Amino acid sequence: MSLSIFDHPRDTPVCFIECLEGDIQLYLKREDLIHPTISGNKFRKLKFNIIEAVKTGYDTILTFGGAFSNHIYATAAAGANSGLKTIGVIRGGIVEPLNSTLDQARKWGMELLPITRAEYKNKTDPVFLDQLQRRFGSFYLIPEGGSNSLALKGCKEITEVDEVFDYWCVSCGTGGTMAGMLAGLQSTESLLGFPALKGGKFLKADINGLLKQANIKVRCPWRLVTDYHFGGYAKISPELIEFIQNFKHKYQIQLDPIYTGKMLYGVYDLAKKGFFPTPSKVLAIHTGGFQGIAGIEKKYGIELK
Repeated sequence: MSLSIFDHPRDTPVCFIECLEGDIQLYLKREDLIHPTISGNKFRKLKFNIIEAVKTGYDTILTFGGAFSNHIYATAAAGANSGLKTIGVIRGGIVEPLNSTLDQARKWGMELLPITRAEYKNKTDPVFLDQLQRRFGSFYLIPEGGSNSLALKGCKEITEVDEVFDYWCVSCGTGGTMAGMLAGLQSTESLLGFPALKGGKFLKADINGLLKQANIKVRCPWRLVTDYHFGGYAKISPELIEFIQNFKHKYQIQLDPIYTGKMLYGVYDLAKKGFFPTPSKVLAIHTGGFQGIAGIEKKYGIELK
């Protein structure tokens, strides 16, 4: 097995974007450039989990996700790169021909197991996990979205930058990236999380649970900004698509419509509304997620790339 992709530091550039209304300096941390296939925060979340799996003698990774999951895609890629077998337990049915996410995961050698949405609710239940152990043999378990204590350790590395910023902004799915970043930020900095799903009150509880599990003492103020999910996970609007297209045209930077696109739309809108004190330095995190674009383009008949 090889850990060559994980065994050295991965620095990503911080780029100045522009001054927003009210002398708000916007910067973007290009986590999307961390690896060509294991993009953004998924690389950070998987890094120490893959290292631990190999260190403790596992040859198989099992994890959970939806049919368009960035995490499923990244885990399959990480397994292929590290010489590990991978199993993806997929929420709901699998439709043939496979979408681009699952098709590539299978090409990387991932075994796909579709289960019903009702069964999927048992993804953390010990009895259900024991049934999976009996079916597949011994495996290293990575939870849905990759969010556990080792993932937080990896996501803390996102905060290792030379400059000081007043606000950090990141998109949230399961909350693991935000929780990890909270381990690295100082009391003079604030962290804003932009949920890509509805139900921000549940996400806050999940983040607090991850922080407690990892024994992380938070030094900086943080909050969830729940107004920019555009109706829920993978839901979009003409305004969001126009924003992503204009951003790419102006800065030659591709955004995804599920996570980073929504977060940056929210940052611009908050600046217009005078949310940020003047002056402020704001650093937004580009968490990648490009593989999901093809599915959105096909579903809605639009062009983003």
